[in-house]
Amino acid sequence: MADADLKPKDAWAGAFGDEYTRRNLADAQALRDRLKMWAVMGRAFAGDPPKSILEVGCNLGINLRVLPSLWDVQLHAIEPNPTARERIVAEKVLPAERLYAGFGDSIPLPDGAVDLAFTTGVLIHVDPAQLPATMDEIHRVSSKYILCSEYFSPRAETITYQGREGLLFKNDFGGLYMDRFPDLELLDYGFFWKRVAGGDNATWWLFKKRS
Repeated sequence: MADADLKPKDAWAGAFGDEYTRRNLADAQALRDRLKMWAVMGRAFAGDPPKSILEVGCNLGINLRVLPSLWDVQLHAIEPNPTARERIVAEKVLPAERLYAGFGDSIPLPDGAVDLAFTTGVLIHVDPAQLPATMDEIHRVSSKYILCSEYFSPRAETITYQGREGLLFKNDFGGLYMDRFPDLELLDYGFFWKRVAGGDNATWWLFKKRS
């Protein structure tokens, strides 16, 4: 397959994903920034934080490294890139039995397996044809909460990413969740401005499943 013709799944599981892993270091500043972001988003749990969490597309696990500082929680993750998975296990971010190889459209967990399933900067890299299946799986494995933090656009857009086409897609992901799943209640949403928050400009939404 020519480099220009890379499909998202092939890209993230292969050398392109390796390059991403090398660029995105889990250094002290990144961890401080991510901890602050979770402290903001976590206010919406209102005294009922999740006891188990699945991250879909964790890469080096920057989120997973800071979440235990906020809550007593069992962590799980699914990640397609083998280099990133090796790092996560070697650096004792997660034990191997709670780190799954694969993509969000096929999560090897039972229905309602975790209190919270989330993505940060991952849905933007999912092929739009596979996005509904990914959202369905995230909804399926969550018993209580769904969170996503992604690049926002009021309409679907395809953006050139690292000089390549077809690997980054902006959308109103919160709206897509609300339209697809009538049982979701919006608890809160917000915007992280890169200039002060670190990371990237991202809009986030936190939903709770109605009983």
